[in-house]
Amino acid sequence: MRTLVIGYGNPSRRDDGVARHVVNALRARWGRAALGPLGDGWDDLQGTRDTLSPQQLTPELAETLSAYDLVVFVDATLPAMAGPVRAVPVTPALHMAAVTHHMDPAALLALAEQLYRRAPVGWLVSVHGHDLGFGDQLSPQTAAALPEAVARVVALVETEQARC
Repeated sequence: MRTLVIGYGNPSRRDDGVARHVVNALRARWGRAALGPLGDGWDDLQGTRDTLSPQQLTPELAETLSAYDLVVFVDATLPAMAGPVRAVPVTPALHMAAVTHHMDPAALLALAEQLYRRAPVGWLVSVHGHDLGFGDQLSPQTAAALPEAVARVVALVETEQARC
């Protein structure tokens, strides 16, 4: 089973970059080097557990998604949630926005399905962000949620692998 974790957000806007921290924690756990400040993961997509860290979701990702069985999207969210981390399934649903920054995981899955006749199982792990100011450090609250976010992704990957 091939798994892709896409942690997206702007690492220069404090908590909006939490997904990159999740990606690097997963890479360490899976025996891969952390992504550097300019790295995004595109150069080593060839394993059974891959990661990407783009600043935003773009239509070009649909082709990449079609080669995987499971994709876990990780992003910061500002609306208050019941807890610091939430995981919800994502089903393909095409609703394009005028600006690609607003492309969401459901639209990417729908594009993969329509263009390449294959979409992976999708999940979205949201981490509550508190500070989107300029900087590369997470707020204390979001940093405290990082281990739970990593554990959530790992649990999703292991659960989906057990089903296969």
